[in-house]
Amino acid sequence: MLLTFGSFGASYLIRPLGGVVLGSYADRHGRKAALLLTVSLMMVGTAIIALLPTYAQIGVAAPIGIFLARLIQGFSAGGEFGASTAMLIEHAPHRRGFLASWQFATQGLSTLLASLFGYGLVKLLTHEELLAWGWRIPFFFGLLIGRPVC
Repeated sequence: MLLTFGSFGASYLIRPLGGVVLGSYADRHGRKAALLLTVSLMMVGTAIIALLPTYAQIGVAAPIGIFLARLIQGFSAGGEFGASTAMLIEHAPHRRGFLASWQFATQGLSTLLASLFGYGLVKLLTHEELLAWGWRIPFFFGLLIGRPVC
């Protein structure tokens, strides 16, 4: 259990590094380029989680793959918050506070929607289906909504 929570927490510990590295990238290459990079990195991490074979199939490589995917996601999330907030502020200087508040508000809304999605899966699938394959559905859904727009 400690390893489970430790690996989950590691994605939060790497966020400041993502903020520094991707924030610097955003300053040099632009906010849009940085946001496209963060979305792409998040999709890579999500795809790894969604498609990774099980422990029964590949052994210890499965939890290592999940751990690496969580690190990629945490790194990406660290860079996304600053770049997106800065982009919102820079594009409408007369309404900076209002537009910047949408960054935080939409995170709360997405957490609520993700919770409702999880609740729906628990109600629609049996416990065995959820453990066998149903837990991957939110990750595939995340790949659909995470498609970068150029």
